[in-house]
This record gives sequence, structure tokens and C-alpha cells, in this order.
Amino acid sequence: MTIDIHPLPARGSVRAAPNALERPSGVKGVFADWGSDQRSFKTASWGKTMMWIFLVSDTFIFSCFLISYMTVRMSTTVEWPHPSEIFALEFNGRKIPLILIAIMTFDLITSSGTMAMAVNFGYAKNRRMAAFLMVVTAFFGATFVGMQAFEWTKLIHEGVRPWGNPFGAAQFGSCFFMITGFHGFHVSVGVLFLLFIARNVWRGDYDFPEKRGFFTGRKGRYEIIEIMGLYWHFVDLVWVFIFALFYLW
Repeated sequence: MTIDIHPLPARGSVRAAPNALERPSGVKGVFADWGSDQRSFKTASWGKTMMWIFLVSDTFIFSCFLISYMTVRMSTTVEWPHPSEIFALEFNGRKIPLILIAIMTFDLITSSGTMAMAVNFGYAKNRRMAAFLMVVTAFFGATFVGMQAFEWTKLIHEGVRPWGNPFGAAQFGSCFFMITGFHGFHVSVGVLFLLFIARNVWRGDYDFPEKRGFFTGRKGRYEIIEIMGLYWHFVDLVWVFIFALFYLW
């Protein structure tokens, strides 16, 4: 009987895994390094990867808007309007500051919860509950857009315009309509897609391969609900920053 004795690796050295890919040397190694990032997405679906890329790009856009707003507000020599006064609603002869904004924020946070439950029921293949919760989420989103339309109408009647307003710094109107309008557009698009995907889920388009149509390419998988959830949670998170920086500051 013979015993094979293998020398131990030197201290500080790393032994490669049996199936590990060795890095090519020379110019091929440089190109292998450039292309290594595509291996990171091997386990992620194409739809989810593209949604993350879209959300990252959208983050830069919203960041530019909010940074520009903060720069304008800190550099203006005219007094900035007080949000607690402008966004107050009157009930029984008494003004309640930011009451509508608080309701809008609660509305969106609640919609995040229903969206998360829809994703959970989707992966459990309970398409009826998943579709129902997506419709509920869309209802919350539509309610938010409706309250935002009421807010816009109120301020327009009070004389707020993108080029000026009677309450203070002229830049207030342009910052308000640009930031809240862009976010409201995202919410409106999300509501439409929620209803569309909920309809597909309710009909079982993701279960039966003979049914072909828009957004029904991955049969038997409800990942499209999670992808929609990523977008919706992003929209809710952006509103938290808008609420903190525009309404509370």
C-alpha cells in the first residue's frame, strides 16, 4: 500500500477551486478583466437587470433636480416661501399645515406594503391575490395623483406659476412644478403598468405557454411582479426625499 503525500500550500497562497476559471495571461487577460462584469449578471434575469439599470439612471435625474433645488434655495436673496403655510388646508376655519402632504405620504407608504404582498403572493403562484393586491396598489397610486392634482390646482388658483409667485422667491414655482410633476408622471406610468400586469396575472397569461402577448414571455414565472415592485418601491423612496427636502425643510 502506498500513501500519496501532497505538499501543503505555502502560507499566503490561495488554492484555486477545482472548476475555477484561470485568468488568461497577456492581452487576453486584459480583455477578460474588461468582460468580467458580465459574469455578475449570469444569475439575474434580463428584465430585472434592465430595471435596476433604469432605476440607477433615474436616480441621477432626481438627484440633479433635488440638488439644483437646494442650490437655488440656499443662494436666493429673496425669502423662500414657508411650506407649512402654503401647503396648509383650512378645516372649520382653522389652517392645518401639511395635512394633505401627510396623507399623500401615508398613501404611498401603504401602497409599498400592498406591492410587497403582491410580490409574495406572485411567487406563491396565488395569482388571484397577487392581481388583487396590484389593483389595490394602483388605486393608492391613482389616489396620490388625484391629491397631487388638487394640490396643483389650489396653488395655481393662488397665483403660483413656474416663473413667479406672490409668496416669495420666484424660483419656488419652477422647482415645485418640475420636481413634483416629474415624480407624479412616474406614479401615473406605474399605475398604468400595474393595471396592465394585474390583468395578465388575473388571466393566467404567465402560466399557459399558448398565450402570447406583451410582457408574457417568461411562462410559469411571476418575476414581472417583482420587477414592477422594484419600480414602485423606487417611486415611493423618491417621494420620501421630496417630502423631507421640499416640504419639511
